Amino acid sequence: MESGDKMDISEIQYKYAEKRMEDLLKIVDDTTLPTSPQCVELSIMSNIVEEYEKRKFPIGKLTVAEVIRQGLKAKGMTQKELAEAVGLSTSRISDFTKGKSEPTLDTAGEICKVLDIMPADMLNI
Repeated sequence: MESGDKMDISEIQYKYAEKRMEDLLKIVDDTTLPTSPQCVELSIMSNIVEEYEKRKFPIGKLTVAEVIRQGLKAKGMTQKELAEAVGLSTSRISDFTKGKSEPTLDTAGEICKVLDIMPADMLNI
């Protein structure tokens, strides 16, 4: 299989790989050599499960508005408190959290600092 090829995994194969991983995790530990047949098989089964789950249960990227809302909630801050911390009006922060507009890169950076958000999350990368 070439690096760009994707695996076509059935639900039956997925369930088998998942069960096999459970069994292998009972016998593989920190002392097991990475080149041992059990570790190699565990790696293969893990790749199968990961690929299947990526295709069946994709995780969408959050919008800037969602990232800011989650950051506010996690920090227990209000929009007003964030506005004061970054030097903007509350209505401007409200526009960001409603998805009506997006912050400039500088403002996004300030919001990330205040809310302890990874810039990559804010930039959706």
